[in-house]
Amino acid sequence: MQDNATEVTAAGIARLAGVGRAAVSNWRRRHADFPKPVGGTETSPSFALAEVEAWLRKQGKLAEVPLRERVWQQLAGHPEGPLTALVHAGCALLLIHERPTVWLDVSAGSDARLAAMLPGALEQVLIPRFGGAPGRAVHGGRSADTAAAVNAPHDAQGVNSAPHTSAVNAAPAAPGVNPSPTPDPVNAPPASHAVNTPPAVHSTPDAHNPSAAHDAPTTHGAHAAHADHSAQADHSAQADHRAPAGAVTGHRTPSTPSTAHTPGTPHPPTTSTLRTPTGPQLLPSAPLLRGAAELAAEAGARQVFEFLLGRHLDANPRQYTLTPAELAGLMADLAGPARSVLDPACGTGALLRAVDVRPGQELYAQDSASDLAALAALRLALHSRATVRGAVGDTLRADAYPELRADAVLCHPPFNERNWGHDELAYDPRWEYGFPARTESELAWVQHALARLADGGTAVLLMPPAAASRRSGRRIRADLLRRGALRAVVALPVGAAPPYNIPLHVWVLRRPDRTPASPEVLLVDTGRFAGEGRGGPDWEAVRDAVLDAWRAFTRVGRLDERPGLARSVPVIELLDDDVDLAPARHLPPAAMADGAEQLTAVRERLGATLRLTADLTPPPADPAPPARWPLTTVGELARGGALVMRTGGNGGHVRVPVLTDHDVLAGTAPSGTLPESEEEAVLTEPGDVVVPVLGGGSVARVIDETTGGAALGRNLVLLRPDRTALDPWFLAGFLRGTANNRQASSYASTATRLDVRRLQLPRLPLEEQRRYGARFRALDEFERALRHASRLGEQLVRGMYDGLTDGTVAPD
Repeated sequence: MQDNATEVTAAGIARLAGVGRAAVSNWRRRHADFPKPVGGTETSPSFALAEVEAWLRKQGKLAEVPLRERVWQQLAGHPEGPLTALVHAGCALLLIHERPTVWLDVSAGSDARLAAMLPGALEQVLIPRFGGAPGRAVHGGRSADTAAAVNAPHDAQGVNSAPHTSAVNAAPAAPGVNPSPTPDPVNAPPASHAVNTPPAVHSTPDAHNPSAAHDAPTTHGAHAAHADHSAQADHSAQADHRAPAGAVTGHRTPSTPSTAHTPGTPHPPTTSTLRTPTGPQLLPSAPLLRGAAELAAEAGARQVFEFLLGRHLDANPRQYTLTPAELAGLMADLAGPARSVLDPACGTGALLRAVDVRPGQELYAQDSASDLAALAALRLALHSRATVRGAVGDTLRADAYPELRADAVLCHPPFNERNWGHDELAYDPRWEYGFPARTESELAWVQHALARLADGGTAVLLMPPAAASRRSGRRIRADLLRRGALRAVVALPVGAAPPYNIPLHVWVLRRPDRTPASPEVLLVDTGRFAGEGRGGPDWEAVRDAVLDAWRAFTRVGRLDERPGLARSVPVIELLDDDVDLAPARHLPPAAMADGAEQLTAVRERLGATLRLTADLTPPPADPAPPARWPLTTVGELARGGALVMRTGGNGGHVRVPVLTDHDVLAGTAPSGTLPESEEEAVLTEPGDVVVPVLGGGSVARVIDETTGGAALGRNLVLLRPDRTALDPWFLAGFLRGTANNRQASSYASTATRLDVRRLQLPRLPLEEQRRYGARFRALDEFERALRHASRLGEQLVRGMYDGLTDGTVAPD
C-alpha cells in the first residue's frame, strides 16, 4: 500500500523495462490502460511505481530489475523527497550495521508494525553513537525528551510554545546560556565560556520533518552546506559539477535567499543533526527500508548508503558542488594523524571520511543545512567506530563547539560569501589575526579554524586563489605569516575541484605553540599536473609532489628549491605591500637549465612529424562524374542486423576509462569517468564506429586497439558493424559527409543534434566498401599527423617565447 506512494519518472520506467524513453512515450499514446500521472509536471510527469510495475508485468515488458535499481527508484520517488528518504535509509542501515538482530525483530511483520517499533530501536543506536542520555534526543549538545523533540508543535514564529520543551527550542532568559537537564560534557560548555553559542530562538528545519525541510531556507546567512561527495568502492563521485551562478561556490545551492542578521538581535540557533523519526514519518519509507536491508545483506550497510548517497548527488548535479575524493584524501594527509578532527562546513562529510581511522577518535561536524548534516553524521557513523558529534547551525554566527580544541581542522568553506556575519561579529574573540573585511569571508573561516585548534594542531582549508592576493586581506595574511600560523600554500591544477576553470589553493596552518615561529613558508605549484580534456589532473602525481615537499619541509623547516614546483620562502620576502602568497609568483620557471635542450627535442619531433605529414598528404584527386548509388540509412541497417546501435550510458558496474564526446572530437585518448550504477556500461571494441550527436560537426571515429575496452560516454552513439557485410572504415567515412550530416541534423535555438539513424550510405559490395575504406583510413592517418604537428608547433612557439623572455634562450 505504501509503495504506491513511490513515484517514478519516464526515465525510470525506461530503466525498469530496459527500453528507451521513446518507447515509454509510445506506450502512453497507444495503451489506454497505461497508468495516469500522479505528480510531476505536464512536460515531466511522474507515475506511481506500483501501478507502473503492475502494468509492465501485465504486458510482459517488465525487465528483471536489479535490486539496487529498485531501491534507488523507491528512494528517488519517495513522497517526502529523496533527502528525507536518505536519512531514513541511513538510520535503518546504521541499525542493521550495529544491531542486526534488532532489525530482524522489528522488520518481521507488516509495514505498520515496522514503523511503530523502529523509532525505539533506532534510539538504541542513534543515542550511543551521537551522544545524549537514554530515552532522549540529541539536540545541539543538549538533551530533551524524544517525544517532545520530535512531535512538539511549533507556533507561527517557529518558537516552541509547549511549556515542557522550552529547553529545546525556546529562548532562555539569559543570552548565551542554554539550560539542559542532561548536558553533554563535550558539546555543552559552561555558560561563562559560551562566547559564540547563541540562544535558541528559531527552530531549525529538520530533515525528518517534511514540512520544515521544504518550507524553511537551507542556509542561515553565513554558509550553505556543500555536498562533498567522495569516491568509494561502491560509488565513485567523479561527476563534479559547479554550482549555478549566484550559488555559494563549494556548497549546496540555497533554496531561498539568505537574510542578513540584524546586529543586536539574537543569533540563529545551533541544533543537533539527527532526531529519531516517528512512526508516521517512517511508514512511507517502509518498502525502501526493507529493500535497503535486503541490499545490505548482499553488499554491506556502509556500501549501500554510499551507493544511495552518491547516486542522489549524481542525479542532482546542479544542486551540489562536489569535493573530489582525491582532494579530500590529500587534505587529510596534510593534516596528519589526529584523534579529534573538526569540519565546520561538513556537507556530506567527505573530508572527515578521508581521515585515517584511529582508536578513540572523535569527529566533530557542523553545517547550516540540516538534511546534509544528518547525512554526514550517518555516513561517518557507518564508516568507522569514531565518536561522531554533529550540529546544525551557521558556524560563524552560531559556533556549536566554542570550547573545542581539536588536533586537526579540515574545511572546504563557501567562497565569496558577503553575508557571513561581518556587522554583528566585529568583536568576536576568534579574530586574533585581524577583523576580516566584508569581502574576506574565507579569512574569517581561516581564523575560525585556528581558534578551534589545540596548540600545535593543523588546519587545512580549500581556498580560492584570490584569497592569497586580495589587498583587503593583506594585513591578516601578514599577521598569519609573522606569527607562524601559515605554514604552506599549495596551488592545485586547473580542474582539480569546482569551479574547474581556476586553480584553487590549499592552505596549511598550525596554531602556534611555545616554539619560535618558523621563518619560512612552503609554496607549491602543481599546475604542471593538469590533465587534458575532462579527465581532471594527475592526482597521483599531485599527491606525491605535495606530500613529498610538505614532509621534507616539516622535517627541517625549509625546502631546497625545486624549479617550477616548490620552494620555502623566507617570511620577510613575503611581507611587502601586497603580501601576495600565490605560489606561481615566487617559484622560478621549471627546467631553466635544460630549456634550450628541450626546445631542440621538440623541434626535431616537429620536423619528423611534418615529414610524415608530407608523406601522408593525399595524392591529387582525379575528377569523376557524380555517383548515383542506391542509398540506405543507419536505421535500416540496424533493423536488418548489419550493425548494432548503442547509446552512451550514465553509469556502469566497472571502473574503466570513458570515451567522451570531447575525446572523439579532439582525437584524444579516453579521459572521462562515469558514476557507478547498476546500468551496464557500453564497452567499445576495435572496429566500432563512434559518432557524437551534439555540436554539429561531421565526425566519426573508428575504435582502434588502444581505445578498445573504454566505456561509451554520454552524447555518443556506437555502431558495431557486421564485418561480413559492412566495412567499419567505409561506414565511418561516409558518415562524415557534410551533406549527409546536414540532412540528418535537427536544430534548436542553441544546439544542433544529429539523428544517427537518418545518416545515409551507399549500398556497395564488400570489396568496393574496402576500397573506399582504405582511402578513408589513409585520410584519418593524415588528419592525426596534422593534429600532432599542430600540438608540437604550439609547444615550440610557447617554449621559444618563454625562453626568450626569461633569458634561457639567446636571440641569435
